[in-house]
Amino acid sequence: MASLPLQQPTHSSFSNLKLKGFGYGCFPVPNYYFLCNNKSNIRPIKASIETPPFRLFESPQVEESPSELEPADPDFYKIGYVRSVRAYGIEFKEGPDGFGVYASKDVEPLRRARVIMEIPLELMLTISKKLPWMFFPDIVPVGHPIFDIINSTNPETDWDLRLACLLLFSFDRDDNFWKLYGDFLPSAEDCTSLLLATEEDLSELQDQHLASVMREQQHRALEFWEKNWYSTVPLKIKRLARDPERFIWAVSIAQSRCIDLRIRIGALIQDSNMLIPYAGSLTEVCRSREVLRTKRIVPACTSRSTNFINFDCLYQSVSCKNLEFFESYVPDMLNHSFQPNCFFHWRAKDRMLEVMINAGQRIKKGDEMTINYMSGKKNNMFMQRYGFSSSANPWDVIQFSGNAQIHLDSFLSVFNISGLPAEYYHNSRLSNDGDSFVDGAVIAAARTLPTWSDGDMPPIPSKERKAARELQEECQQILAEYHTTSDQDQKILDSMPQARRTLEAAIKYRLHRKLFIEKVIQALDIYQERILF
Repeated sequence: MASLPLQQPTHSSFSNLKLKGFGYGCFPVPNYYFLCNNKSNIRPIKASIETPPFRLFESPQVEESPSELEPADPDFYKIGYVRSVRAYGIEFKEGPDGFGVYASKDVEPLRRARVIMEIPLELMLTISKKLPWMFFPDIVPVGHPIFDIINSTNPETDWDLRLACLLLFSFDRDDNFWKLYGDFLPSAEDCTSLLLATEEDLSELQDQHLASVMREQQHRALEFWEKNWYSTVPLKIKRLARDPERFIWAVSIAQSRCIDLRIRIGALIQDSNMLIPYAGSLTEVCRSREVLRTKRIVPACTSRSTNFINFDCLYQSVSCKNLEFFESYVPDMLNHSFQPNCFFHWRAKDRMLEVMINAGQRIKKGDEMTINYMSGKKNNMFMQRYGFSSSANPWDVIQFSGNAQIHLDSFLSVFNISGLPAEYYHNSRLSNDGDSFVDGAVIAAARTLPTWSDGDMPPIPSKERKAARELQEECQQILAEYHTTSDQDQKILDSMPQARRTLEAAIKYRLHRKLFIEKVIQALDIYQERILF
């Protein structure tokens, strides 16, 4: 602590005024030298001239949390560039459907949605849906021929071709995030997209219409590659996709991981097709049984104060022999659910995509965080776009040709289904504890079964049972048209643990279709037993 003797001067002046640099305060601190009468007997007064430290101007202290995991690949952080992905209250670990995002603590229901992930715009690949083509961030240089290829596409239908071109171009840019992130995407052998399926795989669908659609999609992608990757094309284009398989793979990645979102950049509101790291769809199911389960997989973060995404903790949970397999499933963590507990939100002020928990949603520790990839779509659309299906899709449909109909309100009351047709849900409060029969397939049955409703007219039980039996017979006829039964399909899957991913997806598709029809038959049995008089 510095001090100066201050005396009451008779004549004073300032000399040698020196301005020091900013210390803890916000003003320069001058040195004052007072010339005073030495004959004065006034007792000197000591005063402090050192400004006490002000915490607002101190550099923040980063609290480092102890971690048992050592960084496996420090260079990975270099691809984060200016901003990184942040995660809050979640952890990445292996579940029944491969690796996913799980809650690391209980979350009480709140009136407002809560953020669990933040992904900045500069890590994405984004292209506008309509002309003029706009890219965020703008990675295409002026005059580059890749823009001419993108501009040659059909604005209404070729969104996936444009996004595939942009993805391949980003792999060729040394300063782009996706240059390294592309190494974590699934290879062609690990993808379930039917764009990569063989003719044998398509025949195993036992769905001629879907097989025909996928053949057209394959031909469309191949024709586009042949048109733009001709023999004399410039090297800067040729090296992006030297063979058609590479381009078709890029199209499958674009289709299965694209998120359609309306975003605002400044004053511009844009409908965009976006490839978003970490938040895209996980279409492949982890088949590895040799993945090592650690006692604790910490949230993907470098410290509790920053919560930066860190793949090192995930690497530590697998054996070295399965590291390559594991890498192909890590990037896209958010799995699909028809009853999701999360959704996407665009935060325009800082150009950030937020993954948020639904308002009023109760989350328990260990619950998986999911999103809905497509709402109101049947299994054939999920298979066409993502390469997977579900036996409990609440939007699946059975085409009935007979005249039999059941009473709608009676069917809904038997299974405690509430809401409007577009928003049907199972009211578990009205059900008995342990009753787990009602799932998405029963909700779909309520939508797809031929029904009648005439005000307060009650149903006649004998006629209702007769109509239910006729509908069951028609379902049995539909099952008889398949070459195999659901039990046979399951045995085929069990006998081929190392089958091609596309073949496995095709067999599961037909299996899920049969399980759905069988579930409808069981629901009609229960309806006949519980019909209200």
